[in-house]
Amino acid sequence: MAQEFDAKLVEEARKARQRAYAPYSNFKVGAALRTKSGKVFRGGNVENISIGLTICAERSAAVTAVAAGEMDWEEIAVVADTTRPTSPCGACRQFLAEFNPDLKVVVANQTEVFYTVTVAELLPKAFDNDTYKSQSKN
Repeated sequence: MAQEFDAKLVEEARKARQRAYAPYSNFKVGAALRTKSGKVFRGGNVENISIGLTICAERSAAVTAVAAGEMDWEEIAVVADTTRPTSPCGACRQFLAEFNPDLKVVVANQTEVFYTVTVAELLPKAFDNDTYKSQSKN
């Protein structure tokens, strides 16, 4: 696991966390996604009383990037206010893998960076387009 990361991106994720909407769990998460063009898109988790409708910070940032036409991603920082690492959930891992399985993921809290890893390392053997194309066509 490479420990190199963009410190400014981590700070952007920390700022995004401040705007998260988490009235039920009070578990606020922020994410900042940098594209290959250098643009940064921030997102925070947005809870809903129907918990299944909650949007994670990573997907919030990713959807904002896609809406802006930015689909070539380099790095995402994820920040929670925890003493242990909070890495992207399974749904977020699959969502991020859709765009770049080699995307660097920086996992941090309010004061430190725990580790960096790629999406592929977080989600080995992800369901992908090659898998989809190989399905039986009966």
